[in-house]
Amino acid sequence: MTVCSESGKTIKKCTFKKISQPRQQIILSVGNKVPGGNYARCVACLCCKVSDSELKVEKDGVSDSESKVDSGVPEVPVPADDTPEVLNKALSGLSSRWKNWWVRGILTLAMISFFFFIIYLGPMVLMMIVLCVQIKCFQEIITIGYSVYHSYHLPWFRTLSWYFLLCVNYFFYGETVTDYFFTLVQREEPLRILSKYHRFISFALYLTGFCMFVLSLVKKHYRLQFYMFGWTHVTLLIVVTQSHLIIHNLFEGMIWFIVPISCVICNDIMAYMFGFFFGRTPLIKLSPKKTWEGFIGGFFSTIVFGIMLSYVMAGYRYFVCPVEFNNDSNSFQVDCEPSDLFQLQDYALPSILESITGWTTVRLYPFQIHSIALSSFASIVGPFGGFFASGFKRAFKIKDFANTIPGHGGIMDRFDCQYLMATFVNVYIASFIRGPNPSKVIQQLLALRADQQLHIFNSLKAHLTEKGLLPALEEAAA
Repeated sequence: MTVCSESGKTIKKCTFKKISQPRQQIILSVGNKVPGGNYARCVACLCCKVSDSELKVEKDGVSDSESKVDSGVPEVPVPADDTPEVLNKALSGLSSRWKNWWVRGILTLAMISFFFFIIYLGPMVLMMIVLCVQIKCFQEIITIGYSVYHSYHLPWFRTLSWYFLLCVNYFFYGETVTDYFFTLVQREEPLRILSKYHRFISFALYLTGFCMFVLSLVKKHYRLQFYMFGWTHVTLLIVVTQSHLIIHNLFEGMIWFIVPISCVICNDIMAYMFGFFFGRTPLIKLSPKKTWEGFIGGFFSTIVFGIMLSYVMAGYRYFVCPVEFNNDSNSFQVDCEPSDLFQLQDYALPSILESITGWTTVRLYPFQIHSIALSSFASIVGPFGGFFASGFKRAFKIKDFANTIPGHGGIMDRFDCQYLMATFVNVYIASFIRGPNPSKVIQQLLALRADQQLHIFNSLKAHLTEKGLLPALEEAAA
């Protein structure tokens, strides 16, 4: 039975009629909800726009607002099918299963072709594409939040969300410019001042947004507004931070950008193919279409693909050399003497493989061995980024983040695994690959005062003399 606090009546059976204001959930006599979760008008007791706290269920004593937190998440409108009309007509005779297969396949080939094209255009274009993808992913996630809660008329939600995105990007890209364009920054006075006080300016900008959020708090909506504040910051952590790491990986050499991304793409395609043709055993409840056959098939395919792609790319300086800014030409350059990581070496085979192949050694690039670690992560741990996204979408009863790409969903649907991969690659490079960078050390030394430079010179000279290296160098010079 339902108790109406406005009329004080206890109603055994109450007829509810929907009215125009959506997004609330009304509990009927024994806990049944109005279809669609709309506001309702109680005809029997003449209660209009009954709020969450005004209706109580004697059955379990739980208010609607509490049950709403647990299970009553408002639904997000389902985007309409935007498959191109040409494809719809061409595939009209196929079943929905095969139609989806062909749509996904055609659009996948188109996206791969576009990926090759932007690689050809160079690192600067790649960075711009990463920024565009980041903004689109952020927009898709924030739009879901706005679609769910827009009826509450929360002030400044979208404005503050985009403001925080601007602040975080200013901080991260400012750090990147200071780190990789040091000489250019020191040469231009405005840039030098911005670089010197960059972190203070970034903090001041964020603090402004924080104060704006506090001023926007509205009575009766405090909890919801803090939910959305947390929503925005988690989105920034997932999207902006990871895209910043992708750009850092790119500066280490385009191969550290292309191989990880390609391994995730390969695993996604091959897992789908194996699952489509051979899938029988469900893998995880969060994503019912994922199968063990697809997961295993994708793993072995990705390992082989990673080794082969690494072998091809490791032979070209354009891919293996770090991306550096040339101060003379004011442009990026990709030219260097490849490190030992990209020099062919002989490796002795284990006795088991030797007996099978008849080879005693195999000639490989050391990077190919590292590619096995990258491929393994992309095929074993990487899919959990997709499972996480699947759980998120299920929580809001949506199939895709958006309908930007027919057959694939939104941009975030394609990059849910890529962001997790970017973090791994960055940590992997820092832990096992990257060493001290002499050019950056010299840049920092040149920024010091003359007396500081002289002090460091005398300290270094004393250290080399103590090690016995300086006399040898002087004799060699003589």
